[in-house]
Amino acid sequence: MHYDELREACLALPHVTEDFPFDEVTLVMRVGNKIFAFLPLDNEVPQISLKMTPENVLETRAEYPAVEPGWHLNKKYWNQVIMDGSIDREVILGWIKGSYDLIFASLPKKVREQLS
Repeated sequence: MHYDELREACLALPHVTEDFPFDEVTLVMRVGNKIFAFLPLDNEVPQISLKMTPENVLETRAEYPAVEPGWHLNKKYWNQVIMDGSIDREVILGWIKGSYDLIFASLPKKVREQLS
């Protein structure tokens, strides 16, 4: 998947916003003002960092060589997925949705209700 496909997959989810809070090359995707995906646009090979449960983080790294600990992120919760073609598109889309769902579930109840 390329950056435009990753971006579109994130933006297709409800109430997602995007911005560049850190620099001009690190695009972040948010729901309820909380980040669920990082896209470092300056990398030659597209990548996306996604939040996972602590159990899934380790399992995913063990199963997929193109998945590494999230760079500059809490490695207990974040994985960086390198788009080298070794992981099926549907798997990546599932991880994007999973990251979104984890962040959405962590939002305060009032915010979740406002977005629903």
